[in-house]
Amino acid sequence: MKFTDGYWLDRPQYEIQSPKEIFDYHKTDNQLTLYAPFKYINERGDELNLGMSTIELTSPVEGVIGVKLIHFDQPEKGPSFQLENEHPQVEIKTGDKELSFTSGDLTAKMPFKSNFEIDFLHKGKEITKSMEKAQGVILDRSNNKHYMREQLSMGVDELIYGLGERFTALVKNGQSVDIVNKDGGTGSEEAYKNIPFYLSSEGYGVFVDQPETVSFEIASENVDRTQFSVEGQSLQYYIIDGPTPKDVLNKYTRLTGQVGLPPAWSFGLWLSTSFTTDYSEETVLKFIDGMRDRKIPLDVFHFDCFWQKGFEWSTLLWDKEQFPDPEGLIKKIHDRGIKVCVWINPYIAQKSYLFKEGRDKGYLIKREDGNVWQWDLWQAGNGFVDFTNPDAVKWYQSKLKDLLDMGVDCFKTDFGERIPVEDAVFFDGSDPKREHNYYTYQYNQTVFDLIKQEKGEDQAVVFARSATVGSQKFPLHWGGDNLSRYKSMADSLRGGLSFLTSGFGFWAHDISGFEEQASPDLYKRWTQFGLMSSHSRYHGSGQYKVPWVFDEEAVDNTRKFVNLKLSLMPYLFNEAVNTHETGTPLMRPVFMEYTNDRNTYYLEREYMFGPKLLVAPIFNAEGNVKYYVPEGKWTNLLTEKTYDLAGGTWLEENYDNLTLPVLVRENSIILRNQKAEHAEYNYADSPEIHIYELADGNSIKTRVVDQKANDVGSVSATRSGNSITVEANGLTGSSKIFVHESGKVQEFPLTDSTTKITL
Repeated sequence: MKFTDGYWLDRPQYEIQSPKEIFDYHKTDNQLTLYAPFKYINERGDELNLGMSTIELTSPVEGVIGVKLIHFDQPEKGPSFQLENEHPQVEIKTGDKELSFTSGDLTAKMPFKSNFEIDFLHKGKEITKSMEKAQGVILDRSNNKHYMREQLSMGVDELIYGLGERFTALVKNGQSVDIVNKDGGTGSEEAYKNIPFYLSSEGYGVFVDQPETVSFEIASENVDRTQFSVEGQSLQYYIIDGPTPKDVLNKYTRLTGQVGLPPAWSFGLWLSTSFTTDYSEETVLKFIDGMRDRKIPLDVFHFDCFWQKGFEWSTLLWDKEQFPDPEGLIKKIHDRGIKVCVWINPYIAQKSYLFKEGRDKGYLIKREDGNVWQWDLWQAGNGFVDFTNPDAVKWYQSKLKDLLDMGVDCFKTDFGERIPVEDAVFFDGSDPKREHNYYTYQYNQTVFDLIKQEKGEDQAVVFARSATVGSQKFPLHWGGDNLSRYKSMADSLRGGLSFLTSGFGFWAHDISGFEEQASPDLYKRWTQFGLMSSHSRYHGSGQYKVPWVFDEEAVDNTRKFVNLKLSLMPYLFNEAVNTHETGTPLMRPVFMEYTNDRNTYYLEREYMFGPKLLVAPIFNAEGNVKYYVPEGKWTNLLTEKTYDLAGGTWLEENYDNLTLPVLVRENSIILRNQKAEHAEYNYADSPEIHIYELADGNSIKTRVVDQKANDVGSVSATRSGNSITVEANGLTGSSKIFVHESGKVQEFPLTDSTTKITL
């Protein structure tokens, strides 16, 4: 939201007051409170008829400093983000001229009784600051609304990332962003997953702890600052110290919630009925058996909306005309080794029997006149489950439990963005403006917790579209309604990388696009991208997405890349566990691994898949790709082509429909199992040990986890001249060693827990 008219003037409807100096303070063992009036105090008379900001400094996690700006100290209605507090030791220093608040390596330093500013320093070096006139207590005279604003300084080369799943440029400089969840597709500035957190290239992050709409101006209204503002009388934000992007994300997820770990089977291929296509038990089994007959492994089958009758979503009952025996069908699917996912949403159509039940028991959001809040968008007369009502939560869960008891394994938790704000009343009195974004947290938590309770914690997973702060605890999320176009494929990747830079670990997208009709070449290229993503699902609107409806090469393409991903699961699931433990996303922008290479900072059409694989999807029918490769030795996982780059280099290449750039970083161990038939298996049983370009004198190591995320062993390799010593602990069965060097592969048996090989 913009308040100024250029650099010098304020817009005429706004009255902006800012702290001039810190006039007084109060400290406790863990909090420093500052009192900053709106003009300099030179005599007692200056203390009259004057506003003041109260500023509270706290630290919930070491290396994180919370700043709360308060004009009028008024109680806030819920909801509020659920944050963790590790109660770190802080150091507070006060003096005649300077005050400071330190947590870990991060310090907030303020002049006392002098020009107002808050300077944030990492180990004594400034990373950002709030300067004079940056903070604002703002009155809109046209409607008597109040706003709170903060502006933080930016460096000359500073770049900003994050703010959720955004389909605009990955680097957010120059953008205006409103944090408000909307069902806007994947081709506009609107987003399903809005996160008031950004990551700076200068080694810090900023989290604005406000569930309502937060307006960001990223080097836009003031090109030298990031700005964020909210309506109201207070504003809470946190400065999160790095110094690396991974360090920032670790602290952010420790504060807002640990990234949940999806079950191993969820990393395999998901196949959907698609949305508006005709489907029945016969269609479903034909698709599943068609994949089996073509030797394409499948891990999850998804039933989209029309498993229920039209006009009745969500009634949470099977359409018995199309699915006369759902329990029997689910058993047939399970007998084929495949999990079952069904579509749900939190909106209840008036025709559904649940509507009257929910209305009469007070389980739906109401209007101020006491009636249910209804409209005709999506389903005729639909209302909204009120998850602020504990009894409504139990009621909704009871309906889902019936499906879990039938054998359903998980739910696609669609929607959750179109939550009413105007004339809306929630059971617990929550502020509708704060509830709008937060609703998705309550919705997905309700579903996720039920699955965890019924199936076990290691089996809990949803397939969610909307998200807010903390939703990373309830994986996983997909990108929403994209188009069957190469441009939309690139937009999806850009949005995914933005999302994954915002504290989330796992992400999927509709392979080949949701809307429109995919062409065979697009289907194949998107399949490559989709199977080289965290999670992989074929889905569409009015088009079936099984490969044989496109052409035979699409079948070969799908088979190859499903098998490739399954073979990589010992590597991928280990990295997924690392994501769960540290907050570093499984798919990540290249700059996150190469912070010293400024050329990587704008890359948004390629990514790292874990720390060892660089993937550059192809976005055209001709197979042409231009991508950047950082310095070092790299090997194409699919072709064995090698690159020895003295400096980072842009490459232009052409690939057929069965290949693309998937490059392995030098000094890497990648564990694989080429015989895998599903995503979940014993990763310690007979894995192939692939060693890539191990330099003389180097030692490398990887841990081995099982399909339940337990540490069960490790594999290390040390090179001396032409000899490599491989130590393997915890492996079962028989394994082989593959050494990749200069485009050649040498194979050796693993003869013992310590095996020495000579090249």
